[in-house]
Amino acid sequence: MSLGEDALDPIRRPAQFPAVVSGNFAVDRLYVYAACTALALLCTYVLGKDMPWDMLHYHLYAGFSAIHDRFAQDYFAAGPQSYFNPYVHMPFYALVSAGVPALAIGALLAVVQSTVLWLTFELAACVSAADEQRSRVLLCSCAVALAFLNPIYIQELGSGLADVTTAVPVLAGWLLLAMAVRAPRAAYVAWAGLLLGAATALKLTNATHAMAAFVMLVMLPRPMAVLVRYVAGFAGALALGFVLVGGPWCYRLMREFGNPFFPLMNGVFRSPEFTVAPLHSYRFIPQDLGAALWRPFAMLDPVPMVHVELRAPDLRYAALVVLGAALLVRWLWRRRQQTQVARTPSTAAAQRVLTTLALLLVVDWVAYLCASGNSRYFLPMASVAAVLAVTLVMRLFAARPRVRNYVLCVILGAQAFQTCMGADHRWNPAPWGGPWFKVDMPPKLATQPYLYLTIGVQSNAFLAAFLARGSGLINFSGGYALGPRGVSGQRIEALIRKYDPNLRVLARGREPNRLLFDGALQRFALRVDMSDCQTIIEHDPPADIEASFGTATPQNPPTDVSYFVSCTVVHDVTGQAQFLAAERDADIALDRLEDACPQVFQPRRMQTEHFGSTWLRNYRNTEVAAWVDHGQVQFRSALGQGEAFHLGRESDWVLTPQPTVCGRRAGRYFANLQQSKTAP
Repeated sequence: MSLGEDALDPIRRPAQFPAVVSGNFAVDRLYVYAACTALALLCTYVLGKDMPWDMLHYHLYAGFSAIHDRFAQDYFAAGPQSYFNPYVHMPFYALVSAGVPALAIGALLAVVQSTVLWLTFELAACVSAADEQRSRVLLCSCAVALAFLNPIYIQELGSGLADVTTAVPVLAGWLLLAMAVRAPRAAYVAWAGLLLGAATALKLTNATHAMAAFVMLVMLPRPMAVLVRYVAGFAGALALGFVLVGGPWCYRLMREFGNPFFPLMNGVFRSPEFTVAPLHSYRFIPQDLGAALWRPFAMLDPVPMVHVELRAPDLRYAALVVLGAALLVRWLWRRRQQTQVARTPSTAAAQRVLTTLALLLVVDWVAYLCASGNSRYFLPMASVAAVLAVTLVMRLFAARPRVRNYVLCVILGAQAFQTCMGADHRWNPAPWGGPWFKVDMPPKLATQPYLYLTIGVQSNAFLAAFLARGSGLINFSGGYALGPRGVSGQRIEALIRKYDPNLRVLARGREPNRLLFDGALQRFALRVDMSDCQTIIEHDPPADIEASFGTATPQNPPTDVSYFVSCTVVHDVTGQAQFLAAERDADIALDRLEDACPQVFQPRRMQTEHFGSTWLRNYRNTEVAAWVDHGQVQFRSALGQGEAFHLGRESDWVLTPQPTVCGRRAGRYFANLQQSKTAP
């Protein structure tokens, strides 16, 4: 049978997909859909508007840059994230720029995001047999409830974060493949490939979900020759979906930087405007095999920084491990007793889909732990985990419905308690009312275009949408610092010449910090002019997260407003010779420290920044910072966690590399001089 004939096969016979059923189940589906959307709207309203850190850093800017071409006037305005595919953030920016009230925007987003629960319902229906009408409704409803009780899903409801939004096409693609496993159709496979390719183009972290989907094709009940054609067709559709959605942006990046995925994969394309070292955040990646095996149970702990930045306890994966082990024991026992359970064709098809989803979960789980370990990127699989957990309970206790109901109540109740009492429900909650962004912009900055040199790990690039038309931004000092040399330096110099003398520095704070500004600007032979400073006010700001070093810096208490100060910048070459000499010594010391501990300082050879008496480098992969201050070399977590490690004198490192013991222990990086007796 050819692939074309195979595509017509389901037309010649009744489809076996259980979700396509008339009668009571179809009505129940509509009730569940309506309940899911109503619950999403209610949670969005009760929890309030969310102002997450990334939204101000690059999400709003991404949508803004997708509509307004920013390549000619901006450069790394939001750091490396400036060049991620911006199309997924276009709807949010369009709603904000149109002046739609924040509550209406949140409601629209919640309606779209509630479709994750609809798709979870259909996946659960796909693993249930057609002759299990009553239990199918229970299975689907409980699976939806368990998927909804995902703390990360609730955190993102009604917000502009793209993780839950792009989970919709991923789940839709997996559902189509599950339908194909039950009743093979070439159309299901092709559409699944298109959806997963589009989801990957919108957010590249979905690539692991797209690759894991190939496992589902192996379970298609077709001969090997047909399977090969299905796999080839799926791969082609996957590529087509990616090109259709991501192709225009990749083409633009290729023209600008010589890398269609800039700044990612630069080790392959080697654009001179970014490091060629791989970018790989180790924040949530397990340290070793033991930590990886323990991760399902570690996720039970209601503390932050386990599998996501906020508190998000989740028992579903631990429950899956326990239920899977119990199911395996029962299967081995029945095999030993030579007990066989009669299966109808519908039951056999449901079992095949269940096995397929289990394989998908295992493969995607391993890929997730290796790629990031961040559960914000694992939202589609969280719905699959909910379906599997409820289905295993239904299978294990099929002969004891009362016990089954008790077990389901315990799992749902425990997860509900954890989600309500132990989880953070918003990154930065703010009351509804008025527009999403409430920015008080000084008239001068709202009407006169300037080039803004911004300072901060959080670039605050969202302000680009509120500045005067024609303004430009360069986040030259922050998470990824830019220097005056190389191709990047040439780009910055060209923009400075283009806007000169309309140059300003921009940073978070109520009062200008001359020491901070001048130290950062000096590498470009610039300084701040304190006679012309303006203050921008943003209401409902996120928490202030900045890299800290040296002695502990006091944390600003949360407030209802956030201040940004902008001052004029002028050229000044005073002291450049001394500056360059001090920078050269600091670079030698930090280069040798990186060479001594390559596993701690990644990626290497970052731009050295200058703040007062401190020469600093931030390392994005491992999230540590190393610096030289008053002749001493030190390092610690860039987020200010733990004490600083003192690594000797700068002069010693300049003379010769110092023997150093370093690594990662209990999730934290350490480094000590070899002769030091202090335990890390």
